[in-house]
Amino acid sequence: MNLPNKLTVGRFVLTAVFLVAIFARVRYADTIALGLFIAASITDFLDGKIARERKIITNFGILMDPLADKILVCSAFIAFVERGFMPAWMVVIIVARELGITGLRLLAAAKNEILAAEGYGKHKTISQITAIIAILVQASTPEWPRFLGQLFEPWVAGFATVALWGALLLTVFSGSAYLWKNRRIFINDL
Repeated sequence: MNLPNKLTVGRFVLTAVFLVAIFARVRYADTIALGLFIAASITDFLDGKIARERKIITNFGILMDPLADKILVCSAFIAFVERGFMPAWMVVIIVARELGITGLRLLAAAKNEILAAEGYGKHKTISQITAIIAILVQASTPEWPRFLGQLFEPWVAGFATVALWGALLLTVFSGSAYLWKNRRIFINDL
């Protein structure tokens, strides 16, 4: 198994450990969850970069990298509903978009076509990761030393709200644009 694929598998593992941390009600659990999520997000950046630079793109990576991304992001958003950090309706929209695009890609694969990720989708992922990190920072600040918490507390709640709404809007827009652009894949089957 090459390094990019190991990083992808590592993201699945980090996601599971992140979920344990986010629901653990022990000291510094939210800060640990924040660190784990950031580490998992870094693997997302690195696996694709390394695969392209070294020209070691594999079928495993093509299929599993986006799946690992979706599981990481959707797991965080679903956990946020349980923790009361965001409303369920927002998460339903985000998860529905991710499942819809995955379904479209599976339908295309059944027709021997591969639908590549696009720029809007990459921006959507970055916006979602930014929103998740902002929400985790907001949840973590009470665990931090007072001076550090005071540095973040005045602005992080507002930033998290703006980041979440931006991620939601970009999620809807990118999903709609992707479905419209690739409508030929599913129109003929209706």
